[in-house]
Amino acid sequence: MKHKWMNSPYTFALGMFAMMVPSQAFSSFYSYFYVEKLGLGIGLATLARTIFLIWDAVNNPLFGYWSDRTNTRYGRRRPWVFGSIPLFMLAFVLVFSPPGGLSENGLFTWFLVTLIFYEAVATVLWVNYGALLPELFRGDRIRAKASVIQQGYQVVALLIGTALTPKLFAAINFSNMAIVYACVFGVFMFLCMMNVQEKKETTKTEPLKLIPAFRETIRNKKFWVFNISNSFAQTVNGLVSSMIPFYAKYVLHISEAQVSIMLAAVFVSVIPLVFVWYWIIRKMDGVKAWRLSLILYALSVIPLWFGYDLVSGVAAGIVVGFGLAGFLVTPAIVGGKIIDEDAEKTGLRREGIYTAVSGFITRSSGLISALAFFIVGMIFGYKGGDDPGSDPEATFRYLISVVPLCLLAISVVISFTIKFTFTGQLRGDADYEQKINHQL
Repeated sequence: MKHKWMNSPYTFALGMFAMMVPSQAFSSFYSYFYVEKLGLGIGLATLARTIFLIWDAVNNPLFGYWSDRTNTRYGRRRPWVFGSIPLFMLAFVLVFSPPGGLSENGLFTWFLVTLIFYEAVATVLWVNYGALLPELFRGDRIRAKASVIQQGYQVVALLIGTALTPKLFAAINFSNMAIVYACVFGVFMFLCMMNVQEKKETTKTEPLKLIPAFRETIRNKKFWVFNISNSFAQTVNGLVSSMIPFYAKYVLHISEAQVSIMLAAVFVSVIPLVFVWYWIIRKMDGVKAWRLSLILYALSVIPLWFGYDLVSGVAAGIVVGFGLAGFLVTPAIVGGKIIDEDAEKTGLRREGIYTAVSGFITRSSGLISALAFFIVGMIFGYKGGDDPGSDPEATFRYLISVVPLCLLAISVVISFTIKFTFTGQLRGDADYEQKINHQL
């Protein structure tokens, strides 16, 4: 059934909102929950993330490959998403519901097993949902608008997943918080997918087999430079959000209840700023806008070093919001061009495997973040909430400002190591863009 909300970017963005509420709560508070609250050593927490990444390296391209080769009357991506909804809800609740009385080794085992389960299902969701954006919205202008709307929804989800979470777990505990967020995810993800109708591809080209498909993807130099650069910036997203509770406690010396104010400063400011970035994108080439966002993001983390109380922390958080907004909006434009160019070359729309491999590269940022936490923690003697070392303030000043600045500097340098030139627009894209532009 076709109606005005079918394939509308507003209903499509509900999927981003659905996934980001629990995902942001996880990335921001899993370290705090397991290390600070439950006493798991940061070494064991880092080991769990490392083991997961070995599995993730295998399942990401496989899920993307299977998604590209799926062919049902309901589409290629939608069946995967519908099947993953209840599994993701269960996995998220389990992560935050370890049994009481576990030893440290028992706690590590629970974290590792539930993490692998959670991340595997999350991969299926992100691969298939992520593949839909360049598939449904073709052309720079339509993608820029769709990306801005999607990121607007994402920022609301980020705000809920970070600023509201401390209040929720303080009031109803971590396990019940996870149940609430799992239900929010299920409702909005279902609404999103009920309003998606995949575009039928007319190509009769035989799909590539796994090895040729993977080989064709890894030979794409633009793809690798783009995603490796993004992975360092993505590390900063996770690192800053996960360090804010520690930063608030040890640097700003504010209460857990005021952490929500600090988090809100970052994410509320992003909502209007994504539209500023849309205006910037319309004034310049997408690649230049992406590089500019990385540079400004790097500069934006510097004020965090100078925070010393709630007011200065909030001010620094607003500055970070501008850099974050740019990085949230601009990559979709460049990534879409890379996929379109590949379709011209191969005659196939392969959003699935590109999204999957891209997801693995950027998700590896979690290991970089965990390693940074481990190394800086060891340098300053921080071992956990029970043994924070002699100078926890320095530990978290470095982790929230100096380390992100270095990572973003690397990201900027990598982004300039190749010239991004693209072939002409895919045939039919202009017409398709014009047809759906009324929805924006």
